[in-house]
Amino acid sequence: MPASRPFLLGLTGGIGCGKSEAAAYLASLGAAHVDADAISRSLTAPGGAALDAIRARFGERVFRPDGALDRAALGAVVFASEPARRDLEAIIHPRVHARMAQEIDAAARRGDRVAVLDVPLLFETGMDALCGEVWAVSVSEETQIARVVARGLTEEQARARIASQMPRAQRNARAARVIDTDRPVEETRAELARLYRQLLARLDGHGRNE
Repeated sequence: MPASRPFLLGLTGGIGCGKSEAAAYLASLGAAHVDADAISRSLTAPGGAALDAIRARFGERVFRPDGALDRAALGAVVFASEPARRDLEAIIHPRVHARMAQEIDAAARRGDRVAVLDVPLLFETGMDALCGEVWAVSVSEETQIARVVARGLTEEQARARIASQMPRAQRNARAARVIDTDRPVEETRAELARLYRQLLARLDGHGRNE
């Protein structure tokens, strides 16, 4: 018999909202963590499966002399031009989705009850349709900008990245749960643990999504 599919919990949020930290904490509670950003990075790491297509579309200007992808140069191109960003997404997203499907299958073989699909553009790419439920992490725009700038970007770059994603209010309105991360991490973790226990209880009573 095929392995039973885990319940797919979508987790999304804008850049700097704390989504990765929330996903890692849910993984510590026992969920499988399917990380779209990590998969994307692997696809564009040295030898990655997306590099040839990126080179064909954007040329050598986004590569370093050693052949590695220059992520800063690529970011400068795609966040300054919506058509360029769409072209990059057309290269990256199908490959990410295929790898995510493989990781979901692996979670099913392990018998994991819940797989967290950690995807910043969950709604934008339509991947929410795969999920039994979606949670969004959220902070104020001021905090979001401050966190992104702390990573080494300028405020202008931070605003460009935020503007390229779905507006916070729209994303939050579509989510079943909104988790505020603009507070001490212990409070966020306590809420995540409570919501996760409630989810497991619902699965015990109603089964998993098919």
